[in-house]
Amino acid sequence: MSDLRTVIENASPARRRWPWIAGAASAAVLLAVGVGFAVTRDSDGNGAAAGDTPVRGGTLEFALIDYQRSPDPQWGTNYAESLIGNNITDKLTWQDPQTGEITPWLAESWTYNTELTEFTFKLRKDVTFSDGAPFDSAAVKANFDQYVRGDEKLGINPNGATLLSGYIETATPDPYTAVVRFAKPLASFLQASSFTANAQPGFLSPATLKLSAEERSDPKKIIGTGPFVYESWQEQVKTVLVKRPGYHWSPPALKHDGEAYLDKVVFNTIPEASVRTGSLASGTIDATLDVGTTDEAPLKAQGFEIISRGVSGTAILFNFNTSLFPTNDIAVRKAIQRGWDRSAVEKTVLTDSYSIATSVLHRSVSGYVDHSGSALRFDPDGAKKLLDDAGWAPGADGIRVKDGKRLEVKLLGISNLVVNKPAYESVQQDLKKIGVDLRLTVVPIPDYAAAIAKATTDWNVTASNRSRNDPAVLNLQYSPKVGNVTYLAEASTGIDVAEVTDTLGKLESTLDPARRKEYAKAAQDLLIEKYALVNPIYNPSQVIAHAPYVHGIIFDAQSRNHFVDAWKNKG
Repeated sequence: MSDLRTVIENASPARRRWPWIAGAASAAVLLAVGVGFAVTRDSDGNGAAAGDTPVRGGTLEFALIDYQRSPDPQWGTNYAESLIGNNITDKLTWQDPQTGEITPWLAESWTYNTELTEFTFKLRKDVTFSDGAPFDSAAVKANFDQYVRGDEKLGINPNGATLLSGYIETATPDPYTAVVRFAKPLASFLQASSFTANAQPGFLSPATLKLSAEERSDPKKIIGTGPFVYESWQEQVKTVLVKRPGYHWSPPALKHDGEAYLDKVVFNTIPEASVRTGSLASGTIDATLDVGTTDEAPLKAQGFEIISRGVSGTAILFNFNTSLFPTNDIAVRKAIQRGWDRSAVEKTVLTDSYSIATSVLHRSVSGYVDHSGSALRFDPDGAKKLLDDAGWAPGADGIRVKDGKRLEVKLLGISNLVVNKPAYESVQQDLKKIGVDLRLTVVPIPDYAAAIAKATTDWNVTASNRSRNDPAVLNLQYSPKVGNVTYLAEASTGIDVAEVTDTLGKLESTLDPARRKEYAKAAQDLLIEKYALVNPIYNPSQVIAHAPYVHGIIFDAQSRNHFVDAWKNKG
């Protein structure tokens, strides 16, 4: 379609201007219901602890279960990588974690066309990269072009191709206007312009973009616009960031004036939960992420503060492989949905920092629908009947058999979230009672990434979640044209692939809140009720324990942490 770009350029449709969530008739997208702006500050979330004035200086020692495999924020896909990347780079916009509203950051304002194929950003004129290069429309273009398309000669992967699906170009009509164009509607792009999770679009200096993937293993060469810069990086050990002098463009929503308060943040990789909590208790570290569920109460009793935020996006899910026996059988998928006791997981595994999943979406995401009273209701007798009717008969050891094959379901999961394995084990015990042998392989992210390369043929279930505070996360994950994590194909038994594609694709077609809510419900009904493509387990949360002298750690809309506002009233 060689004339597509000309059509877009010549069109002059009606445009909307920020603020774009202004009332019932506005183009609202992302209402994050019931999620607090989790910071260790006063009750309105906009200042220091009551009666305190932020103190400048000092080093924050922070612990993580994971490690940063590369300093390149556009590449990183684990929590440590996205968290650190958020503190050396900035985004065009900021998403409010309470309301879901998209507000200014490096972009002061924006408009978009009726078709949702063209988004025009007016940029701040006072922003620079830490190497002195200006942040302008040329930098936006260079970043998005490489982020989406990669650079084979440099060994740079197209890390943003999925998030910015259909990207055509970024036009630069003047130094501080960037016009981002897509080949098809992309309603979720405004949220994507604030995205802070995996393979994020944090802006890198033009000098960094010219480097190869190998050269980007040198942290000193990773240049952003953020409030911190790299001092050092030791893979599997620690990453050290230092304050960037002169920084003064935090998101206005944060009401933070000027540079970061802290001089330095040290991210320490500590895989063992007992060592993380022991280091906190001894004062070796000031704060730790990845607090074990059994450690929350004891740490709080010792005087440490516990802060948390649920991760907006999808729940932790069993994504069923519809192309592999026996999960190609819808009776098996529906039986697994109904055959385990969610209340048992809630009571024995989770703390108040977490919640049991009642849909594929976290309840903070606009359009969430509760399915706990239908497909996700605990009904072991109903699950057994489904299997009986489908020809699965109990075997000698209690595990069902059909056509001489055992009902064995192989699961691949990630161990980086502390709740994952015990939650899966609880499900495993219940499913055994209805005759399903759930085989667990729960491993660190690098091993998971290697194993998932053979997911189509080797694994019935891949267990994971996807962080993104927008209902279009469902299209991103499940559309056969995008993520296709359930491996739908035309040969998939009893599944209308075109229906799935169309239903999920509608989430990108509008910013009208009522229609988007309608489309989100249809997508969840299809994924959970009609085709049983997913089995939601629990809603993950990021839980931090910190000393009482630590303040101002921010959780954003993807529950990633920012430290521009963090400070200590102890040296």
